[in-house]
Order: sequence, then C-alpha cells, then structure tokens
Amino acid sequence: MAGGSELQALTRRFEAEAADSLLASYRPLPGVHDELVDAEGKLRPQWGPLLAGLAEMGVEEVNRLFTAADRYLYRSGVFYRVYDDAGGGERPWPLAHLPFLIDDTEWQALSRGLIQRAQMLESVLADIYGDGELVRSGALPAAAVAGSPEFLRPLVGVDPHGGSFLRLYAADLGRGPDGHWWVLSDRTQSPSGAGYALENRIAISRSLPDLSRSMNVVRLAGYFQGLRAGLTKLDRSGEGRVGLLTPGPLNETYFEHAYLARYLGFVLLEGEDLTVRDNAVYVRTVAGLKRVDVLLRRLDSDFADPLELNPRSRLGIPGLVQAVRAGGVALANALGAGLIEAPLMMSFLPKIGPRILGEDLLLPNVATWWCGQEAERERVLDSFDDLVIAPAFGRTLPGLLDDGPVIGADLTPARREAVLKAIQTRGVDFIAQEAVRLSTMPVWRNGQLEPRPFILRLFVAATEKGWQVMPGGFCRVSDSRDSRAVTMQRGGRSADVWVLGAGPVDQTTLLPAPGAAEVRRQVGPLPSRAADNFFWLGRYVERAELTLRLLRTLVGRLSSTIEGDSASVTKLTHLLKTWGAVPADLAHARTTRQAFATLSRRDLSGALPSIVEATRQTASVIRDRLSPDAWRTLADLALMLAEPVPAKGAEAESHERLERALRSLSAFSGLASENMNRQAGWRFLDLGRRIERGISTARIARTLVGETVSASTLDVLLELCDSQITYRSRYVMTESRAPVLDMVLLDPVNPRSLAYQIDAIAEHLDQLPAHHGDEPPLPEERLAARLLASMKAFGANEFDDARLTEVEMQLMELSNDIAERYFIHRSPVETPWDLLA
Repeated sequence: MAGGSELQALTRRFEAEAADSLLASYRPLPGVHDELVDAEGKLRPQWGPLLAGLAEMGVEEVNRLFTAADRYLYRSGVFYRVYDDAGGGERPWPLAHLPFLIDDTEWQALSRGLIQRAQMLESVLADIYGDGELVRSGALPAAAVAGSPEFLRPLVGVDPHGGSFLRLYAADLGRGPDGHWWVLSDRTQSPSGAGYALENRIAISRSLPDLSRSMNVVRLAGYFQGLRAGLTKLDRSGEGRVGLLTPGPLNETYFEHAYLARYLGFVLLEGEDLTVRDNAVYVRTVAGLKRVDVLLRRLDSDFADPLELNPRSRLGIPGLVQAVRAGGVALANALGAGLIEAPLMMSFLPKIGPRILGEDLLLPNVATWWCGQEAERERVLDSFDDLVIAPAFGRTLPGLLDDGPVIGADLTPARREAVLKAIQTRGVDFIAQEAVRLSTMPVWRNGQLEPRPFILRLFVAATEKGWQVMPGGFCRVSDSRDSRAVTMQRGGRSADVWVLGAGPVDQTTLLPAPGAAEVRRQVGPLPSRAADNFFWLGRYVERAELTLRLLRTLVGRLSSTIEGDSASVTKLTHLLKTWGAVPADLAHARTTRQAFATLSRRDLSGALPSIVEATRQTASVIRDRLSPDAWRTLADLALMLAEPVPAKGAEAESHERLERALRSLSAFSGLASENMNRQAGWRFLDLGRRIERGISTARIARTLVGETVSASTLDVLLELCDSQITYRSRYVMTESRAPVLDMVLLDPVNPRSLAYQIDAIAEHLDQLPAHHGDEPPLPEERLAARLLASMKAFGANEFDDARLTEVEMQLMELSNDIAERYFIHRSPVETPWDLLA
C-alpha cells in the first residue's frame, strides 16, 4: 500500500510539473472560486492528467485537435439560433474546447442532491394540480400559483398518464466563492441541452481519445438508454412509437430536437403532423393515421392546444388537453410542469422541501425574495442596489426588465426610479436574488489557459429503475470575465462535462449487443408534412437548376454572333419574364443585365435568390431527414447568392457565380440520388423533381419550337435539356425539328425527356402506400396512365402548342392529386410558375 501511495504522489508531482508551462499565465479572479487551482494557486488533483496530456502534445498539436473538433461539429450541421440576429439566426455551435471536470466523490454528492430535488418538485406539481394542500396551508401563496401564466387551470385534477409530472428535470448550478454549489434555476418545462451535451462529448472525445480513456470518463449512453426505456414503457399500442414534439425549425434548439429524435429512435413531429381522434393522438402519415401514445414535449405547455390553452397558437394540437384528460397520451413533461420554472418559486422551496421530504435540501437554491409579500418587499427596497432584480414569472418584464435580471446598482437613474415604483405598486411581478459571483473554469484561448465564469446544467430522467442523473452535462462558459454574460444568446460557449470514475467505466452504448439486433429495413411511417416538403424540395431544386440553365444559355447567346440567335434570345427572355425572373424595366434589354438581375434580385419571385430561399426553407423543415452534406450544400448556395456582386468585374463574377450555383445543385442531386434510401421520402423528393422537369420541358418546347424553327433555336432546346452530346452522337446532321423533339419529348432512355419523367412518375405512384394492386387505379394513377399513353400514341411532329399545353396542365393536375392524397396542406410557397397555362 505504501508503495502505491508513493507512486500516486510521484504521478501527481510529474503531472504538476508538466502543467507548469500552461499555468504560468493563468490568473484566477480575486475572491472567486476557481476550478483549476486552489486559493494558494496549486493545481487541483483531477486536472493534473488533463493538463499534463495537453502539455505533452504541445500548443500547435492542441490547436490542431481543437480545430478538428470544431470541424466535426460544422460538418455534422450542429447549430443554434440567435433570435435577434439579422442574418437569419443560425450560427455554428460554439465549443469551449476544455472539458469541465468533476471527480467521483463530488459527483455522487451532486447526484444525490439532484435526485432529491427532482423528487421534491414532482411532489410540488402533484400537489398544485391535485389536492392543493400547499396553497391551503399557506406554504405557497395562491397568487404565486394562480398569477403564473404556466398554471394551466384545465389540467387541475388531471393525473398524468404514467403517474409522473416530471420525466425530465434539469438544474442550472453555480459554485459560489465558498466552494458550495447553488441551484440558480430549475428547468421543468422542456429542459434543453442534453443533445448538445452528447455532441460536445463526441467532438471532444474524438479530439482527446487517449485522455478520455485514461481518465475514466463516464459515458453518457446509459442515461439515454434509461430515458428511452422509461418513455417506451408508456406506449400502450405495442408498436413502440414515441414522438418528439418540436415547435419547428425556427426554434433556437431545433437541431437538438432533430438530433435526439434520431439518436433515441423517436419520430420528430410538429403540431400539424398530429390529430386527436376519440381521445387518442395520431400521426398523419402517407400510409394513413398511426397512433402515438407518448410525446417527448419540446413545445411550451401554453402552445400545446389552441382549443383549451392559448387560442393564438399555431404550433399545438387541437384537443390535446382532452386526450391527456382521458389518459389517451403520455407527455414528458406533463402540461403545466413549467410552473416550477417561475423564479419566485425559489423563495418558497427551501421551506417546502423539508416539509415534503422530511429533510433539508442537499442542494440549496440561491437566496430569493418575492416582492409579492410585504416583509420581503421592504427588505428588497432597503437593499435594492446590492440585489439582482428579476421578473417573478418569466425571463423578461416588458418595459422594465426587457433584457431579464439586472443588478439594482447597474440601472440608470430613470430606470431605477421606474423599477422601484413598479415594485411598490405591483410587487407580485418582481423577485430579488442574492448576487452570486460564479466560479471560473479554464478555457483555451490563443494557446494558453484563461479563467472564465460558467454555469453547469445537469439532467435527471425518470426511468424504470427510478431517477437517473446524466453523468455529465451541458456547461455554458462566458466569453468574457463578466459572470452575468453566461448565455448562448449573448456569445457564450459550451463545454463538455467529464465525470471521472473511480475506476474503469462500463462501455455502455445505445447500440444493441452483437447478435441481438433484429434486421429491419423500414424507418417507420413518413409524416404527411415531411412528404409534402420532400415533394416541394424536389420541385424547387429542379426549378432553380432550370433557371440557371436558362441564364447560362441566354448569356451565351447574348455574347455570340451566330445567325438566328436573335429569335432564341427573344424567346429565352420571354420565358424569364413570364415567371417573374426579370424586372419589367429590363424585359426588352439585350444585355447581360437580365442575367445579373435574375442572379441577385431578391424582390423577384422567379429570380434565383427567391427560389433558393424557398428551397432552403423547405429543406429546413425536414433537416433531420437530410444528410449534413446535403443540407450544407443548400445552405452554402443560399449564402453564396446573398453575397453582393462587386461593382468592378460584375460580369465575370456573375458568370462564376452561375457556374458555382449549378455545381452546388448538381452536388445536392447527386447526394440525393446516391445516398438516400429508396423509401417514401426519396420517392416524394423524386416525384417533385420529375413533375417539375416534365412541366418545364413541355413549356420550354412549346415556347421555343413552333411550326417553323431555326437550327439555333433547336440547339437551345437541346442545351436546356442537356441533350446536345447525345444528339450529336446519334445524328450526324444539323438540328432538325422531328429528331430534336423526339429526343426531348419521347425518348424513353433520355433522363431529361418528357416521356422519361412521366414513366418515372408512374413507377413512383405504383410504389406509394395508397396503391393497392387488387383495387381500381387511383385518380393520379389513371392520369399518369393517360400521359404515358399520349407519349406512345403520338409522333414528335404531332406535339404542337395545344398538345404540349395539355401535357403541362395534366402534370399540374397530377401534382394537385398527389397533394390531396398524401399531404395536409398546399405548397409552402406559391410562385407564378404554377399559374401559367
């Protein structure tokens, strides 16, 4: 044993000496607890191996590894949304590269405190929506409950399916100058961050794999395993169908919603995907209604049901409250659970806890005073400048605390007077809290360590075996030394949290054991909303590509001197003008200014920026079903088109931008063609492309080719349909009307021909869920059959203006029939293309 102690002492000494070079410039803030070094400047034991490993690698190698971690997050499409950002809001996930370390002894104490607090909050919610003993006895003022917008009266007396109000709980913790942990806020509405914590872990573990293994970092998969099993157990349909209910792609943490749905094997759903029938909740899918018994809720309670809760909500499910009341669906967390998040609750929990639990709270919360009580209000007024003043029921108080909590002394004289007057006249709207100086942790900046304040968010889940704490978490680190700026919306960063096991850790994984996995080739039913967006994504991608091809052809003809090009230019310009891609003042211009306008004007519905933005918005709704590479291709294309065209060299820049845009769209098409499984989502995507290409081909042929045409016009048609090389290899002759039209319209092996599109459409319709081989054909199948027959019944020269117009109209009708059969709403963006005859 003595030898072992001596070895440990030598190891610690070596680690401390190796870390000295990194600690040389580290300067903790005075009077603040620091996680890396103690009050005497000595390295804390748990950090020794990490700093020794970094020192051994050297600054350049560490920088390279951390850059690789950032690159992984970018390539994985990890982002968050900043609501007040004028540039669209999406930003790459900001990673603080050094993990936060917690040793096993401290972690066990934190876990006990978190589980105890979760049990208490569960009991408080059960009482508020049940017997009401806390209010009746005066332990909790009635105004503190009834005054909260999160108190949902329709849920009073309703027992949640499964018996628990809280299935997920998170606490934001801060360590004070004395080294003790304090709860800064409770998260019970729909706690976020667990998915980001998982991505942080993957990124850092890839960068520091040896250190992660040697330091016995406890894995996170066991927590998610327990969470998934606990929710799946609530499913009474026997199909194991659990949905993750999201507000949609505009939510700041939408990436996390999509990521968790994939990781846990749940279906990502929005309110419009769901309907309530006979007190049960169903998903609208392309194969009909499918029941869902469990919803992991990431939508605020108030927006969940416009019938009984917030009538202005367009995100919820009408009738959901009645389904909950009847026990037809389990929600995690239960509707109304966000009541506990009200900051004023912290002023009562220290006394309520011992009353419920029979023991003091192991994790106390920061001292809080609710100004709705006279004695507390007077105390706050007396010590106003030294306290943090905050809204009592939410994050902001419009007109007074628009940016949230603020220290009284930091207010301007005018605002100070206004807030003081408001507290005196309506104190129920305010709380005050002790100003806590958060402890600091090291961050890696410019090749050295610097201290920064942080807030630690830890997660607890109700599982089949009881409450389970995630062995890690989500650590928000300030970019400045100001402890009040620890927020992702204000420029903060996120760090991984390493819980250091006392010995080797179990290699838990959500993947089934070898040999135990069942073979499965289906990914579950496709929601109708997702199918709708796949369909329109295909149409928009094809529309953007055709616009680019038209522009390239037009620019080429404008700069050529070939006889007969004048008629081609006129017809090409007419096409662009017809669908709103060229402004009226340039409609008759014979210059490349038309092309520049179509490439850059955002106020034109048919111009490329508008089409690409519609493409990007449509793709964002099904982002969880697209590969990161496919999404980035569209996002990069939108960014490229948003760049201003320089005044000098505008023509050359526009040409280059046109070619880059075509390559980007070709890359997306290639990814979809080669990487997507041939299931319903891919079929609707390809259906949209085929219908749009068929409409466009018929329209272009009708516009360019009349009774008499020139070789130049026929060459333009071949160029737009990407068939020039095939034509040259097949016909040793100049362009002729019948062969060109046959290749563009009727050739069954030309992937750009009209006949090829219609044949592909018929094949897709035959494979969709509504098709039944032993029943009469559906209307869309009959229409596709008529189109196929017309492709075989007529020769190329018989496709005149009237017949091509009829094909266009039939394809538009086919699009409407598909929408009526499978989708729940019309196209997300209406453009002039769909209104043309």
